[in-house]
Amino acid sequence: MKITFSKITVIILIILINFLFNINIVNAYSGDLHLNTLEFKVNINYDGSMDVIELWNINIKNTNTLFKTFEINQDRYSNISNVKVIEKTNGKNYEFSQINEEMYHVTANSYYALENSNGEFEIAWGIGMDNSSGNRIYEISYHVDDAISKYNDYAEIYWQYIGEEFNIDADKIIGTIILPSSVNNIQEIKVWGHTDGLNGEIYATGEDEIKFEIDNYKSGNMIEIRALFPSDIIKSSTRTFEQDRYEDVVKEESEWANKANLRREWEIIKDDVIFTLYIYIILSLCIIYIEKAVKYGKKLNKLVKFKPDQKLEYFRELPKKNVTPGEALYILEEPYNKFMSYFGNIFSANLLNLKLKGYIDFRIEKENKNKEKTYIKCKKDIKSKSKKVKEEEKEIFYFIKDAIKENEEIEIKKLEEYISNNSEKVQKLIEKCQKNIEDELIKEKILNKDEKDQYKQYKEKAGIYYLMVFFSLVCGAFPLSIVFLIDGIICSKITKRTNVLTQDGINKKEKWNGIKKYMEDFSLIDKKEIPAIVIWEKYLVYATAFGIADKVLKQLKTVYPNVDELDTINTSTYIYFMYHSNFSTDFSSSINSSISSAYSSGTGAGGGFSSGGGGGRRPEEVVAADKTT
Repeated sequence: MKITFSKITVIILIILINFLFNINIVNAYSGDLHLNTLEFKVNINYDGSMDVIELWNINIKNTNTLFKTFEINQDRYSNISNVKVIEKTNGKNYEFSQINEEMYHVTANSYYALENSNGEFEIAWGIGMDNSSGNRIYEISYHVDDAISKYNDYAEIYWQYIGEEFNIDADKIIGTIILPSSVNNIQEIKVWGHTDGLNGEIYATGEDEIKFEIDNYKSGNMIEIRALFPSDIIKSSTRTFEQDRYEDVVKEESEWANKANLRREWEIIKDDVIFTLYIYIILSLCIIYIEKAVKYGKKLNKLVKFKPDQKLEYFRELPKKNVTPGEALYILEEPYNKFMSYFGNIFSANLLNLKLKGYIDFRIEKENKNKEKTYIKCKKDIKSKSKKVKEEEKEIFYFIKDAIKENEEIEIKKLEEYISNNSEKVQKLIEKCQKNIEDELIKEKILNKDEKDQYKQYKEKAGIYYLMVFFSLVCGAFPLSIVFLIDGIICSKITKRTNVLTQDGINKKEKWNGIKKYMEDFSLIDKKEIPAIVIWEKYLVYATAFGIADKVLKQLKTVYPNVDELDTINTSTYIYFMYHSNFSTDFSSSINSSISSAYSSGTGAGGGFSSGGGGGRRPEEVVAADKTT
C-alpha cells in the first residue's frame, strides 16, 4: 500500500523530533570548530581565590578569533586578573601579546581580557586562521578573586565553567579542582555537578582533590560544579558569612535531584514514544488507533478486578510471620513505578526489625538538654543461609555494616552523609531490595509477574496516548486528539482493573489495611481489645514502613500514659528508644532526603548562577563596522 504523508503528519513529525531529541538549529558557522578535549585545572587558594587553567585542544577551520566570556557577578567573585593566553601546539610554548582594546577580529597572536561592550568579562585571542584549518592547543589561565564563600560549617565553591552560550561541541570535558590542603576524611568533601546532558560524573578522588568528566558535550549546555569542604581550610576570605551552609545546600540539591529523576524517567520511555510515533504516522494514525480502541475495549470488558473475600474494618493479627517491612508496604501501596519514594520508610523500618531480631542495636547519647546523638551498631553477623532473615533485610544490614566499616558504631547524621555521598551504592541497594521484595512476593503467589508486566505496559501506553493528545492539539489535528484521548482513557482503565496482586494478595492487602487502620485508631477502641504493650514493638516496625509511627506513639502514650516507664519497657527495647530520641520524628524523612539526593547526585540540571558564559569564534561573514580594526 502506498502511503501519502499529509501536511499535518509532517508537522507532527518535525515537532516531535525537535522536542524529543532536543535538536537545535545551529548557526552555520559553529560546525567550523570542534573541541577534542577541554580541560580545566583549578587550584583553590587559602585566601578564597582560585587559579584556573583551561586547556583547549581544538580543531579549527576558517576562523580568525576565539573567545570566552564570563558574567560579571559581584555576588560570586570580585575580579578576574592575571590572564594569559599561550599556544601549546606541537610542543610550542608561545605566549600571546596582551592588548587593551576590544576588537571584533583580534590581531593574530594577540589577546585582550576586559569588560566588553555587552557588560561581560571577555577573553578573546586572534589565531589568524581565516583561510586555513588544523588542530591547535591553547592554554588560557586566569586568577579569580573571592571565588570561595566561607561559612561556619563549610566553605563553598560554586562555579559555572561553561555557560549556555558556549557554542562549541566537545568529545570530552574534564576538570580537576585542588583544595589548599587535605581534609581529615574524604567524606567531608561534598560535591554536586549540574549539566543538562545528564552524562557526567563528579567525585572526590582524594582528600584534597575533586574531578569531573563529561562525554560528548553538546553546545548550549552549561556545566556547573558545586562543592563543600571544611571551612577551616580557607584561612581568610572577603566573602565570609556567619551562618551554616550544609542544610540549605542539601535541600536545594535534593530539589534539583528530584527534577533530574523526572527527566531520567522521561528518558526511559522516550524511545518507546518515538517508535510509537513513527508507527502512527506510517499506518494512518486515525484508522489504526480507532481499531486499537475497539481492541482495548474488548480487553477491558473481559477484566474483572479482584475483591477481598472479606471486608475488614480492623485487623490485629499479622497475615504471616516474618513478613519484611518492604513486603508489607509493597502489598499495601503497590508502588510499582514509585518504589524509590517509599524506600526511606522501608530502610528505617528494616533497622527497627533488625534490632528486634538482635542483629543491630541503638544507643542514645545526650549532649545537653535539647540535643542528642543516636548511634547504630552491628551486634552480630547474619549467617548466609539464615531463614530468619530475608534478602531485603540482609542487603540493608550489610549496607549499614559497610557504612560503619572498621568502627564499632555510626552516628545517624554520619549515616545520612554516607548515603548522600554514595549514590551508586544507594541505587544498587534500592534496585536489589525492590527485586528481592518482588521475587519473594512472586514466590509466595502474592504478586503476579505477568500481570505486573501488563500493568506497566498499559501504564506506559496510556502516558504515550496522553502525550499524543497534546501534540495533536498543537498541530490543530482535533479529530486525532479525540482518538488518542479515547485510547488513553481505556488503557488507564485497563491498568486499574489489572490484577497485579493475586486473590491471596488482595486478601492480604485488606488485612494490612485493617492493621494500618487499627494502629491509627486503636486509642478509640475498647482497651480490653488492645494487645499487650510488648506486641507493639512488632507493630511499630510496620507503622514506620507505613509512615504512621509518630501517630501510633502518640496513641500509645494516650492509652498507656507511662508507657516508657513500664517494667516491660526497658532501655533494650526500641519503644523506649523511640520515645527517648527523635528517631520516629526525623529519621525517616532525613533518610528519604539523603536517598533522594544520592539517587541523582552529580546529574541534576541545577542552575544557581552563570559565570561560565559563552565561547566560540567570530563569524567571518558577519562583520560589525564599529568593531573592526
